[in-house]
Amino acid sequence: MLVVGLTGGIASGKSTVTKLFKDHKVPVIDLDILARVAVEPDSYALSALVRHFGPDILRDDGTLNRDKLGSIVFNNDKERKVLNSIVHPAVRRLLAWELVKAWFRGEKLCVVDAPLLVEAGLWKMCGAIVVVYCSEILQLQRLRSRNNLSLADAQARLAAQAPLSSKLKYADLVIDNSGPLADLDAQVERVVTRLHERAGWSWVLSWLCPPVGVVRAVLRVGWRLWVKGVGKDKSRRTRGERRPESIELKDRSRRRGSEPS
Repeated sequence: MLVVGLTGGIASGKSTVTKLFKDHKVPVIDLDILARVAVEPDSYALSALVRHFGPDILRDDGTLNRDKLGSIVFNNDKERKVLNSIVHPAVRRLLAWELVKAWFRGEKLCVVDAPLLVEAGLWKMCGAIVVVYCSEILQLQRLRSRNNLSLADAQARLAAQAPLSSKLKYADLVIDNSGPLADLDAQVERVVTRLHERAGWSWVLSWLCPPVGVVRAVLRVGWRLWVKGVGKDKSRRTRGERRPESIELKDRSRRRGSEPS
């Protein structure tokens, strides 16, 4: 099974792309949903959050008051790191279980919809990474229109996240969501085709013989770590880092060579 990481920035259109993946019969695991499950009442993660941030982050019914917690960590990097150190491991465990269930169902592809795919290190679990991209100006316009924000508030929301451009270096496929919905749908259709081609038929062998799947997964993760780490550093020193301004659908694996199957 090919695990596909899907990420983007706020107001980049990732949610629309997720819906289009589902329309093309590709299963999607939404990490925002798993993050809510991870902090349900009586969970270890919620208890740890209460111990650190205090009982004021709870509603009267014992559920997490996300607005209250958000106001604490929004402009506080130290507290945000504490929050992530508690929630991310719980989410990773839930994700691993969901991937196991998808594998048992015999899925060829499974998309992991994760806004913090790069920041949380979840890209290491993925055999392919898709980034939904648009310009920062377009992000601001969409964010202000969608959330009825002032320019200053919208800029603050963007500043609180890693720049969308910083995620492009991790991408295998980039979807440019600067145009109409019809163009976006066409790009997603092409992405699905390429992902099926990348998965090939060897996934059947991995499904029928689990040890083969484990070996393939270890090789793929090791390769990605090298490409994004040592290999990427060498690339920067020899050629400099490429910062595209306008991006159409591209298969970046062509530039860096094929990954091991």
